[in-house]
This record gives sequence, structure tokens and C-alpha cells, in this order.
Amino acid sequence: MKSRKLVLWLLAIALLASVLVGCQSTTPTAAPETAKSAATLAPTAAPKAVLAANTVVDGIETDPMKVTGDVVTAGSSTVFPLAERIAERFQDEGYAGNITIDSIGSGAGYERFCVAGETDVANASRGIKDSEIESCRAIGREPIEIRVGTDALAVVVSTANTFVIFSDATVKWSDVNPAWPAENIQRFIPGTDSGTFDFFVEEVFAKDKTPHLSAANTQLSEDDNVLVQGVQGSPYAIGYFGYAYYAENADKLNVLAIEGVTPTNATVDDNSYPLSRPLFLYADAGILAAKPQVASYISFFLTHVNEEIVSVGYFPAPAEALEAARASLADAIE
Repeated sequence: MKSRKLVLWLLAIALLASVLVGCQSTTPTAAPETAKSAATLAPTAAPKAVLAANTVVDGIETDPMKVTGDVVTAGSSTVFPLAERIAERFQDEGYAGNITIDSIGSGAGYERFCVAGETDVANASRGIKDSEIESCRAIGREPIEIRVGTDALAVVVSTANTFVIFSDATVKWSDVNPAWPAENIQRFIPGTDSGTFDFFVEEVFAKDKTPHLSAANTQLSEDDNVLVQGVQGSPYAIGYFGYAYYAENADKLNVLAIEGVTPTNATVDDNSYPLSRPLFLYADAGILAAKPQVASYISFFLTHVNEEIVSVGYFPAPAEALEAARASLADAIE
């Protein structure tokens, strides 16, 4: 996949409209509610049901009604709508505490988790870096990676845009193709704290962010909803973000196919869609021991994520990845 990226990924060279076709994927079929940049969720209704008496599995209390204490999380804006959905369900089923979910970008989430030590869980759309692991260890934390799903990063244009190029080397659409309008290419990209930005730069620019950031008419935001609104607002705009934010606005955006491949369950599973990526939670054994509610929340997340993830706008992780995540959680409790 690495050797194909300069050919496949729309950047720095002009690509024909027949190669990249604006289209809407048919899956996931449902869209999430409008995402927020932060949420503190408190229980608002009576629990739906009481589980069986023996609810401790692998040392983790699995009955939300028996869990006390708060959970504090922060990180990826991509993971945010999924985490919010799971947190709401955790509380619907009886959890009486508060769950804070701040959407600040994966990098900023790792900083809160590994440097400030302010959060119990880091939500991330990229894997943790060696330097971030070292920061965690410096405050006595050993990050535990929990795979929860898969995102297909969506490169999008307005439905009014029939052009299909994302070139950081040009200023106007007519620079790409003289037949196209002599209008500025407006680029809406995630902020530099975002795991989505990191992933795109790594996969497309071989980790060199300079050409991406130096392109003309580029606006950055850690808030994916701001990027969505920017692309929606102009036929000359283009941007990228997590698939759920496209799914929520599929009637106003076109997602671009890459070498004829659109993001679907099948193309994500077989890796034929080049911009698919894993989604993670990160925890720490010391936190799980000191705050059993955090272990319960993560266990609940893994148990029910595949029941919610498609309707949020993402794709299930492979079964073996979820099993490995559950094993890592259980090992950390021992």
C-alpha cells in the first residue's frame, strides 16, 4: 500500500475525473446525531433492566447499575460520536455516574492522558507514539491499547462540486485543469493535534507536514463539524475527516472514490480502501485498579460497540482485534 500512495491519494498531481468519482457510499446506512466538541453525560432515566446476580467477568463488574464513580475521557474528534453513543447506552442501562468526553484531537488527548494525567481514557484515531508512551511512563502510566473500531477517512467535496482533485501544489482549480473554473481551491483540514491530520500526513506525505500546511487557502480546525460546514459552503472547497461526519451530511457532500474504490464495509475489511484506519481507546492498569468504573466502561464499550458502530457511521473492527482488546483489558485487571 505504501508504494502506491503517491499515485492513489489525490495529492500533488492532477487526477482525471474518471479516476476519482464523487459518490456516496451505501454503508453505514444510518447517520449519527450532530456531534459536539465535548460532553458530560449524566443519567437521565431509569435503567432498562437488571442483569443476573453474578455480573463480575474477568474481574470486571459488568452490571452498569453496580458501578459508581465518574469516568473522564478526552481525545479524538473521530472517536467522539462513538464514545458518546456508548456512554449514553451505559447510562441508559443503569450507570449512575458522569462520563466526560472532550473532543480535542488525538494528540491533545494523549497529552492530557500521558503528560497532565488528567483523564482516565484517551480516545484516539491513531496509534500512540513512542514519545507519548515515554511521557506516560514518566508519570507512572503504561498505556494499554484497546481497538474499538475502524474508520474510513472520507475525502469530500460539496455536492455542487463536480471536480475531483485535492492538490496541495496548486492554487486554482484551473491550475489542475484549464477547463475547470479559475477559482481558488479552498482546503478544510483537521488541526495539527488531530489524529486524522497525523494519519493523512503520514500516509500521503511520508510524514512531512510542510507541503500540506503551506498550501494556499487552507483552513484548519480540531472541530470536524467546522470542516463539514466549510466544505458544504462552497463548490470550490475540499476537505477530509472521519467517515461518521460524512455519513451525517451525505445529502450535502460527495465522498470521493480513490482509484475507483469507495469506503464500504467490504473495502475497509479487505484494505482495498487506502485510507482506512483503526480507532482506539487507551487506558492504564493503575487507573483500572483505582477506578473500577473505568474498567466497567471499557468492558461495556467492547461488549456493545458492534451493535452501535455502524449506525454512528464507522465500521466494525475485526473480531480478532476485539478479542485481543478484551484480553488486554482482562490482563490489566489481574
